[in-house]
Amino acid sequence: MSSPRRTLLHEVHESLGATFTEFAGWRMPLRYSGDTAEHHAVRTAAGLFDLTHMGELRISGPQAAEALDHALVAKASGIKPGRARYTMLCDERGGVLDDLIVYRLTEQEYLVVANAANAAVVAAELAERVGGFDAEFADVSEEYALLAVQGPRAAAILAPLTDTDLTEVKYFAGYRSAVAGHPVLLARTGYTGEDGFELFTAPGDAAAIWQALTEAGAEHELRPAGLSCRDTLRLEAGMPLHGHELSTELTPFHANLGRVVKLDKPGDFVGKAALAAVAEQPTARTLVGLTTDQRRAPRHGYRVLDDAGTEVGEVTSGAPSPTLGHPVAMAYVDRAHSAPGTALQVDIRGRTAPVEVVELPFYRRNA
Repeated sequence: MSSPRRTLLHEVHESLGATFTEFAGWRMPLRYSGDTAEHHAVRTAAGLFDLTHMGELRISGPQAAEALDHALVAKASGIKPGRARYTMLCDERGGVLDDLIVYRLTEQEYLVVANAANAAVVAAELAERVGGFDAEFADVSEEYALLAVQGPRAAAILAPLTDTDLTEVKYFAGYRSAVAGHPVLLARTGYTGEDGFELFTAPGDAAAIWQALTEAGAEHELRPAGLSCRDTLRLEAGMPLHGHELSTELTPFHANLGRVVKLDKPGDFVGKAALAAVAEQPTARTLVGLTTDQRRAPRHGYRVLDDAGTEVGEVTSGAPSPTLGHPVAMAYVDRAHSAPGTALQVDIRGRTAPVEVVELPFYRRNA
């Protein structure tokens, strides 16, 4: 068995006292000062993340747009250069292989960012799906390190380090820029529910940019942040995670994300027939939020029950919410029990705990 890979910032994380975990074949920082402190830093100031474990895939050439229209559920040809779009890669049955962000860098060049756990699957699928087009596929993950600064003070921290006017950087955009004198692809997407920026850098520049951000962020209470708080942040923001809210057994419509499926775009795409069939009638179960005033949090895989003790759903993600002060969870439940305000129960290791169905997300930042 091979050892987990390490990002080029591994020694930096060690010097900061990080606790590490193996994730998707990488040894990644799980936490530094503590989950709750890092979570609150992102909500109130800013957090700095190393996301180099994500996969980057380039599709380029005269038919790059047509190739991605065929491969993905999005209308990639409709993305303007400099902009980005959240989308999904589905199989022929409509199941979700991964959710992705696609950046259109130029008229004939796209960058697809895949989740670390699914990067190999996405790379293999995209390479095959674009094969019939006048387009070139390349796995360029080794060409990038990826840092993210997230939080309400992210722009104030980044602004002195770049000549780019951050007020002009739109949400879901990606621009060629420079940070601390190093070339980057500067993006504004995020997975925390807060404003923030992602910096795709050359691997050799990652440490210098991390240090520059750390110094610029000192007066703004910037903290390094690990994977653990990233999960509670995305849960509060109601953002799905593959293997939890998304899987090959579920379509985007199950997760209330049917809006990302462009059934009306020209031509065929992988999974179109299956997704069109699902779109015609509501799914049996749907994704909802659950809250409870109990101390113990519902967790992934826990059964959701009605008042009679009949199973009506299953928890996909759950944790105590540092921002809200009580446990929250996402779950798939039968539509008959999905209305906000519905009282249900969760079986927590043999004991039932009351929960209430609420609308997602649990947390929404002030614009």
